[in-house]
Amino acid sequence: MRPLRALMIAAGLLLLAAGASAEPTAAPGYKLETFHMPGAAFAGLSRDGEDLLLSDLASGRLYRRGADAKLVPFGPVFPHGPDVMGDPTGPYRVVRSGDAYVVAQGWRPVDADDTKFDHALVTVDTDGQARIISSDFWNPFDLIVSGGTYYVIDSARNSVERVRADGRRNTLMTFGRLAAAATALHSLSPTEFKEGGTYDVDAVPTGIALRDGRLYVALFGGFPFLAGGGKVVSLPQASDAPKPQLEVEGLNAPVGVAFDTDGDMLILEHGTFDQKEGFQKGSGRLLKLDKATGDRKIILAGLTRPVSVLVWDERRIIVSELGGSLHFLTHETGR
Repeated sequence: MRPLRALMIAAGLLLLAAGASAEPTAAPGYKLETFHMPGAAFAGLSRDGEDLLLSDLASGRLYRRGADAKLVPFGPVFPHGPDVMGDPTGPYRVVRSGDAYVVAQGWRPVDADDTKFDHALVTVDTDGQARIISSDFWNPFDLIVSGGTYYVIDSARNSVERVRADGRRNTLMTFGRLAAAATALHSLSPTEFKEGGTYDVDAVPTGIALRDGRLYVALFGGFPFLAGGGKVVSLPQASDAPKPQLEVEGLNAPVGVAFDTDGDMLILEHGTFDQKEGFQKGSGRLLKLDKATGDRKIILAGLTRPVSVLVWDERRIIVSELGGSLHFLTHETGR
């Protein structure tokens, strides 16, 4: 899975107030503040007590952000750089697990030597020492920890992997290809895609969340990343032969899924894709789905290549972007 392309700009730090540029906009009732670090390519987000943990694909570093809003690196420098498609690869996700941190490290950067960290699940202790849990992945893009077990999204395998702390792995689910209407592809290649038929693309799982004993997985959808071709499905956490249940469809390359404290689903859309320009600037969105009606509301629009969504508490949500931005969305009236 290569839904990410390199986005590198000059180094430095800048804090942008909401509305300082023609960038993302929040829905009425929300306040938006953006922290921007030029040169960064922020990816995974997680919470560790009162600190925010995040990963940067541009530097291969893990960061901790405390109440002073300063980013403090920790752990080793992980392999990083563009892959063969020009997308950044590196430490996609970091989460706290007991007295250590667990990192989902992507596949090897192009023109780089092989290392033990490539396509691996890695644990980092509080002294910064790293140990491989398992490197039996193709491209581990996201993970969650539950009861000492890791549930890992392998985007290249189109699978959800269940991994024990000792490295034992079994495939919980492998997603079949998604059918797209060939009519939508006809304009791309009239000779290859005949109107009236279907065309299959890889499912490309990306984000994962756990709620009420079910794993919720965002299916990004493979090239050519058709608008409305993405889905969110769920499967029982405890089953060894789960059947996926469709939860939401008609999404634009969903890359993250989460639940707020009221139980409403949040879906982060990476955006719409243009054959010449790639993922279009400002086409990413954060959607909120009412748990009772299923109605969709756009609560954050105008995102450019967002990667991860984190519910901080009953009022605050954080979204990361490849361009080096962290968006802090606050519901001004509370719940």
